[in-house]
Amino acid sequence: MTVSRFLRLWPLLLVAVAMLAACLLFADRYGQAMRDQFLADQRSDAAVQTRSMLRLLESELQKFRLIPVVLGEYSDVRAALQSDHVDAALNDKLALLADKTGAAAIYVLNASGMSVAASNARQPNSFLGQDYSFRPYYQLGWRKGGGEYFALGTVSHRPGLYLSRRVEGPNGPIGVIVVKMEFDAIERAWADRQAWTFVADQNGILLLSSDPARRFHGLHPVSPALRARIQRALQFGNAPLQPLGLTLASDGSTRLRDGSQAMTASLAVPVAGWRLYHVTPIDTGLAAAAQRTQIATYLFAALLLLLFAALFWITARRRRTVRDRILLKREVALRTEALAHEMEARTLADRRYRQAREELAHANRLGTLGTISAGVAHEINQPVATIRTFAENAALFLGRNQPDKAGANLREIVAMTDRIGSITAQLRRYARRGVGEIGPVPLIDAIEGVRLLVADRFRSAGVRLTLPRPDTALKVRAGRVRLEQVLVNLLHNALEAVGDQSNGWVEVTLADHDDRLFLDVRDSGPGIAEALRDDIFMPFATSKPSGLGLGLHIARDIMVEFGGALDHIANDPHTMFRMTLVKA
Repeated sequence: MTVSRFLRLWPLLLVAVAMLAACLLFADRYGQAMRDQFLADQRSDAAVQTRSMLRLLESELQKFRLIPVVLGEYSDVRAALQSDHVDAALNDKLALLADKTGAAAIYVLNASGMSVAASNARQPNSFLGQDYSFRPYYQLGWRKGGGEYFALGTVSHRPGLYLSRRVEGPNGPIGVIVVKMEFDAIERAWADRQAWTFVADQNGILLLSSDPARRFHGLHPVSPALRARIQRALQFGNAPLQPLGLTLASDGSTRLRDGSQAMTASLAVPVAGWRLYHVTPIDTGLAAAAQRTQIATYLFAALLLLLFAALFWITARRRRTVRDRILLKREVALRTEALAHEMEARTLADRRYRQAREELAHANRLGTLGTISAGVAHEINQPVATIRTFAENAALFLGRNQPDKAGANLREIVAMTDRIGSITAQLRRYARRGVGEIGPVPLIDAIEGVRLLVADRFRSAGVRLTLPRPDTALKVRAGRVRLEQVLVNLLHNALEAVGDQSNGWVEVTLADHDDRLFLDVRDSGPGIAEALRDDIFMPFATSKPSGLGLGLHIARDIMVEFGGALDHIANDPHTMFRMTLVKA
């Protein structure tokens, strides 16, 4: 190979070496990422499965823990313990209870550890008359009031958890109730899965296992002293207590005896020292992840080749792309400017619409003031006349040298002026221009303001008006003036509807519903004509000869702006409108 030819091939060789290095690096990094993701998924799945199996085990434990508690208060059990007499009826009751609950055995031990009643009394392997004083579960129950102990049965030779509870008599302990719980059904449920599930005690001995052949093996070698103590207690019979050969890492990674890999999750069981383990084989999944890595590496190499082939095409297109980008920026700038003008026009139109709507609402309030002005004048005339009377009396009392009585009259005059001030302040507030802010408004203030505006007109018309008196702390999201405007509008409509009735009435009721309040305005009128019900909130829809048909339309817009609603309840026998308000 000549030097000139080598120089011509050098860039291609450099690219080939770079592509090979990139493929190797991709295979290493992607493979590690796939492995880490797979292990994380397996760890998460194992944790979920472990929690599910633990819930099943906990529910069984809870059920059987209640049995000795309930039996401890059973009079027949106490009678049998106090008399040491075998009661055949009690044995039958215990047998029925064991059958209904699924308990392997239920038996009663007296103060010396002798069984005086048992659910298996009629069976050949009956516990009746057996001495269990040497068993740890009896000793725990007698000394500490209760205990839980897992062991092989000395008669049945079947493993189970013994739940014991002491029975108290008038003068102290009189015996112990024992319930034996076996786990065959739970182990069968665990065995339906591909994974291996087991429970180990505080010594690392497997008590329960979805693989029965591994029961009574150890997570680690058992010391001679521990082995001797277990054999003396006959806890596991003659089980060899061989180690399983598992290697558990802190992150759940597990190496089995045969060298295969698995993922393990564990949770504490609500029994002293117990722990539930769920072991999922992962060799197949790791092999699949490696295969996916290999396929991805091939695809990555093909992609690099395509990128290399496209490099020349990209170079040729670069100038055209730059030119197109400049044109695109110009078009975007023009379109952005047009959109800005359009948004400005829409904002202006929206502002004009809101201003026109507020002007209409303000005109509606001023029109309403015209209808209530006579009643408000009457509300003011009464305290004015009273002020005159009290002033004249005060002058007489001063002339008689009775300053105390004169002072009392002057205080009454102050109260009357406060009354006039509240009425005029309410009128000014109601007639004020502007929408005001929407925020927390005490509902009692708005209702009392409406009462000042309309109460006299209702009295003059002879119509009974009932308004609620909510708690002072109850607030709603609204603007006070516009909330009063909606309620005044509804009350005026109701007054006009019942004005000709001799016993007409209008009532406003308050109902609390979660985060909302309902104000229902009902009257004794004939109701709204069916032909108008669908259009009553439309502009210019009215049944009044001189009405404009804008009041309800404006009222509904105001309530929607508050975040609530205004609805006509058609299924009520009378006319009823519902104001829906949001609590603040």
